[in-house]
Amino acid sequence: MVSPRLVAKIEAEEPTLRLAVLIDADNAQAAVIEGLLAEIARFGEATVKRIYGDFTAPTSSSWKKVLQQFAIKPVQQFAYTTGKNATDSTLIIDAMDLLYTRKFDGFCLITSDSDFTGLAMRLREEGLTVLGFGEKKTPDAFRNACHKFVFTEVLRPSAATEPNALAKKADNAQRTTQAQLPVEVAETKQEFPKKFVLAALEQSSDDAGWAHLGTFGSYLTKLQPDFDSRLYGYKKLSDLVKAKTELFVTEERQVPGSIHKVLYLRAK
Repeated sequence: MVSPRLVAKIEAEEPTLRLAVLIDADNAQAAVIEGLLAEIARFGEATVKRIYGDFTAPTSSSWKKVLQQFAIKPVQQFAYTTGKNATDSTLIIDAMDLLYTRKFDGFCLITSDSDFTGLAMRLREEGLTVLGFGEKKTPDAFRNACHKFVFTEVLRPSAATEPNALAKKADNAQRTTQAQLPVEVAETKQEFPKKFVLAALEQSSDDAGWAHLGTFGSYLTKLQPDFDSRLYGYKKLSDLVKAKTELFVTEERQVPGSIHKVLYLRAK
């Protein structure tokens, strides 16, 4: 079951979870680290940040450039035997040591390796929130073992960090709306799973057919941990449902005793 605190964090304002961030350097890219840490900050505080790999190898050179900048502690693991991944074992042992300190509410596992499926399941058995981050090639087994899985393709640097940024930004502004993502992210868009989303809405709605956006989002994540509105061109789930006017009717309702409003939706 998805942690209520995790559901609250998906579109909430204050981080509440104490998170241990563990990065598999052999199966993650340094290019997404800034976006990755910003994404993690949406869910809680990265109390521990560690990365595991053989940093004497040329393949890890990109990571060495960002470790100090983002205060990530490297854990050196030499490759003692060809074909054996000692990094995985070290990460798993550290994760269990951190688990038994009972100081954390959840773990962020940054890897595209299915070998960490068992670890994710074990952490969930202890009642902790497990957030996974990896590329689209990540096997379903690991993705589904997490409470929430985020594709790192949607976290890549925006056009503002590339050469000729001003020209690109001006061109992009004419072709995108405020709710949509930059061109780099838009290129990762997938076909919208209409049937799945409408079925989830039906299951999360009340007798009148209306569903609270948070309840709807929670149910989507329970059924499909890697569901992410950014894969379909929208920064937030609220942006997606408002834009899909051919599928949804939305309504903002005043919260009793408050000036705030909440979004409800139903199938059209």
